[in-house]
Amino acid sequence: MEDRATEGLDNADAPPDVDLSRPSIARLYDYVLGGKEHFEIDRRAADALYEAVPETSQLAKDNRNHLRRAVQWLVREAGIRQIVDLGSGLPTVGNVHELAQEVDPDVHVVYVDNDPLVLAHGRALLSDETTTTVITADVREPESIFAHPRTAELIDLERPFAVIAASILHHLDDDAAYDVAARLRAQLRPGCYVLISNFLDDDEPRAKELERAFLEGGLGTGRFRTWAEQRRFYEGLEMVEPGLVYANDWRPDDRTPAESRVHTLYAAGVARKP
Repeated sequence: MEDRATEGLDNADAPPDVDLSRPSIARLYDYVLGGKEHFEIDRRAADALYEAVPETSQLAKDNRNHLRRAVQWLVREAGIRQIVDLGSGLPTVGNVHELAQEVDPDVHVVYVDNDPLVLAHGRALLSDETTTTVITADVREPESIFAHPRTAELIDLERPFAVIAASILHHLDDDAAYDVAARLRAQLRPGCYVLISNFLDDDEPRAKELERAFLEGGLGTGRFRTWAEQRRFYEGLEMVEPGLVYANDWRPDDRTPAESRVHTLYAAGVARKP
């Protein structure tokens, strides 16, 4: 089994509004990335994933690595200066605003999550920021995200912006995922971009094993979709080269792993509203 963080939070450390009766996607993701903002229930759910695929941590790292490359491409090459990051999760190394502002310090970023721990940590991290904020909202109600007062303060919806939906749609069932994707596309103006990454079912047995671990191991969500199913998320948009591909094949650089044992379990793409 892969080495991973074992230290985390005790239940007594939980704020009153944190539900410890079920695992949190944000806290579980923090755990598999080696963070410390997780509780026993999150670690138990993660154990089911490691039982199915011992390289689960690498899957999260490959996704994070793709996010780094894509965000910096959006700012450096596409000229995007406004980003809305859905389901942003707990702060970690290489946050989206840090990645974007390495290229241009004036990039505005709105983080969106529904986990109270994310909100608390985000507010503490961003207390002195004027270009970045975090809001509590549900990705299943995209209109409320773009109508939020803090979003309106930082994002000019009449100018090009990018929406990040990394590791989000695979935690929704089919009806909800396609509905959310369509409603997100409806928010885009010409020149806007969307970045999507998801678990992939490329006809490999481990995809079904890991999906079962997500669904039955405590988290209850985690859908591995085929290439054809994932292409539906981009209907009406123009794909940026190289299109919808394995995440590590999306514009790899010298920091992208040359080999990854979970290479075929994750897909990613960036698309533009024409």
